[in-house]
Amino acid sequence: MSNAEVDAVVVGSGPNGMAAAVTMARAGLSVQVHEAQSTIGGGARTLDLGLAPGITHDICSAVHPLAISSPFFVDFDLRARGLEFTTPEVSYAQPLDDQPTALAFHDLDATVDRLGAAGPEWRRFFAPLLDRVDDAIWLSLGDKRSVPETLRDVPGIANVMKFGLRLLSQASPAWNIPLSHESTQSLFTGVAAHAIGGLPGMGTAATATMLSTVAHAGGWPSPVGGSQAIIDAMVTDLEAHGGSVTTNARIDHVSDMPAARAYLLDASALNAAQIFSGLLPVNVDKSLRRFKQGNAAAKVDFVLNSPVPWTDPETARAGTIHVGGTRQQMAAAEADVIAGRMPAHPVSLVSDPTVFDPSREVNGLRPLWTYCHVPFDCPIDPAEYIIKQIERFAPGFRDTIVSYNSIPASEMAAHNQNYIGGDIATGLVSFYRMMARPRMSWDNYSLGVPGAYLCSAATPPAPGVHGMNGWFAAQRALKTRFGIAEAPSLAP
Repeated sequence: MSNAEVDAVVVGSGPNGMAAAVTMARAGLSVQVHEAQSTIGGGARTLDLGLAPGITHDICSAVHPLAISSPFFVDFDLRARGLEFTTPEVSYAQPLDDQPTALAFHDLDATVDRLGAAGPEWRRFFAPLLDRVDDAIWLSLGDKRSVPETLRDVPGIANVMKFGLRLLSQASPAWNIPLSHESTQSLFTGVAAHAIGGLPGMGTAATATMLSTVAHAGGWPSPVGGSQAIIDAMVTDLEAHGGSVTTNARIDHVSDMPAARAYLLDASALNAAQIFSGLLPVNVDKSLRRFKQGNAAAKVDFVLNSPVPWTDPETARAGTIHVGGTRQQMAAAEADVIAGRMPAHPVSLVSDPTVFDPSREVNGLRPLWTYCHVPFDCPIDPAEYIIKQIERFAPGFRDTIVSYNSIPASEMAAHNQNYIGGDIATGLVSFYRMMARPRMSWDNYSLGVPGAYLCSAATPPAPGVHGMNGWFAAQRALKTRFGIAEAPSLAP
């Protein structure tokens, strides 16, 4: 690599790839990003799908609680760069049959009041975690190999214990003891299901504990205009520091890339093994290829002529609606997914962005973002399943549909190469696989080849639009490949 044409090549322009690219460029290095698709953004793209004139859809992620609260984005500071977020008063909602929807307000007191008799147990669970929210975030989004400075003092250690005890309570068969009411159980479990794993379980409980805590702190915001705004801000910063992005540049092997001193792959473990095929140590190659794919999501983007007619109108106040019913019903549906069976009533996620961002409505039409959980590589069209689930809590929903675009799990990789078989987490999410991601190693970002690093959601800490995987990998590359020990400032 002595004849390098560029300091660093980044494969993939998703949030992690861009986080890595920005970090490397701000350290004064020359950086090229190669994106296989014709548009940039990976899991944070907003596109016109041709369903209705002027209507755009967030084809992967839509709501971004960690885009303002993850340590990477806190430093990068999207708001200071002019990016506008809309933060609903209600972070998320859980519709229930024949009773009011359970709502998680941005404000904990409002949530407790809404929950009535169930409110005190929700307060007991979350209030102690709100004293130092950053501790919960760093515990969840750390590299799983070092102790963040914020957790090294006595209050930090105490908060780790508080977080851990709550996580453990919701990861065991005794999970109904601290949350004993149907409303609080379902409200928590709807968030846990984001991890698309077993309920109860360590991975799902960790996801729910962290995201629910953030919901009562910074809220669950969405970028005005759509998720693409996050990526566009990162590209602008990259280009301002001399970097570049090339689209329609699929990389199948390292020989497809310019000679570089460092390669950072925002790719699945399998794709990383294929790109460096023949060059990786045997044990690394085997580990990457054996990294188990997770369960899947199937996506449906709707165009509606009116808001979703929820039976409980309060449901529409939430930025995210978890449609799955009770804790028991969601656990049963996720068990079907794990067993490879299509659930009759799959856990579905819904967001109606126009409720909070009027710019998304065009000529009386509006986008609706949805997906449901299905078995890995499932070829079944999810549209009718999602429609029936929404109709369950919003009779007449079908009549508001003008058009839609449906993508089975088996076809998800066509618009994001990392989403093999519909696995939007880029690998199984379990407690073990949060630590050993994608393999058991002290340095999960190194690919065992000098200058080669993995920076995708297949590495710690976990999936999500938070940029931490890319940031950590870039810091490793700067230190081990370029002798730059101190990470550069990300401030605007």
